[in-house]
Amino acid sequence: MAQPFRVAISGDFRKADGSPTYPDFDLDPLRQAPGVEAVFLEPANPLRADQLEDFDALILLAHRFDAGSVPKSGRLAVIARFGVGYDTVDVEACTQAGIALVITPDGVRRPVAVSIVTLMLALTGKLTIKDRLTREAAAGFARRSDHMGVGLVGRTIGSLGIGNIGAELFRLLQPFDMKFIAHDPFADKAVAAELGIELVGLEDVFRRADIVSVSCPLTPQTHHLVNAERLALMKPTAYLINTARGPIVDQKALTAALQAGRIAGAGLDVLEQEPPEPDDPILKLDNVILSPHALCWTDQCFAGNGKADIAAVIEVQHGRTPRAVVNRTVLETPAWQRKLAAFASR
Repeated sequence: MAQPFRVAISGDFRKADGSPTYPDFDLDPLRQAPGVEAVFLEPANPLRADQLEDFDALILLAHRFDAGSVPKSGRLAVIARFGVGYDTVDVEACTQAGIALVITPDGVRRPVAVSIVTLMLALTGKLTIKDRLTREAAAGFARRSDHMGVGLVGRTIGSLGIGNIGAELFRLLQPFDMKFIAHDPFADKAVAAELGIELVGLEDVFRRADIVSVSCPLTPQTHHLVNAERLALMKPTAYLINTARGPIVDQKALTAALQAGRIAGAGLDVLEQEPPEPDDPILKLDNVILSPHALCWTDQCFAGNGKADIAAVIEVQHGRTPRAVVNRTVLETPAWQRKLAAFASR
């Protein structure tokens, strides 16, 4: 009898009582796939190597996978990360071990882009302020003229990054009659031209945009990309939106800019420390809208992420290279090629 293709599912996909953390992640296609055996791991953060010795694939939620997580058996072939962020995974350790790291761009593309639009509309429409005014009844209604919103026609939105999510944002904004600018050293110029995006220098995004949106991955090069000096370039009427990763923004510098009114406001789905300390000063500000790294969390987002992860591991089971491999260099390594050939021959 052929050896089953064993898939580990990180323990944070289950609650303490054994129920699914996210029921919208439909595991039935994995459980019903011929020759596949799926097993939930015990919670461990980071994951331990001994947990993964006898597995071919790992579907990973939020637990860390570091160099000490790499199983000595050499059997593990693919990690399918639930989402597009992979700062919790030691990519180099994966490559050295012949493990492909896969993410789910199709699952998050639209939900995260919609989250950016949500924050943009809430900020420019002064939604949270007007909500509070309404709850004050007549006293609040009497002050509504003091909180005029900002129209978007002809305004400039600038994105740091026009990859998977950044490009989708501009697709959604086509009917808004806004001006589009972006900075992305890896930009697909054909996509930029198709969407009417002017590619500009990094500092130009901060100088010119009425809304600056962060849509780039967190890397050593993008850590604190949004710093005090670049925030100082922004118009006092401009807004900053970050739905990517908190440490891309120097949060102390942003807090100072918001406290001083040097920019109009911010919409943040991510923070430099998650969760924040209860006394973090950014939590006290009324010119920032906050979300607990969950604004894109919808039934459709999580169903899409799960579907993509399952598709990736099934591709590997059949000896095929999955889509959205982060560490592309692993595909040329003998270790990966041996594993893929062995799966194909089963």
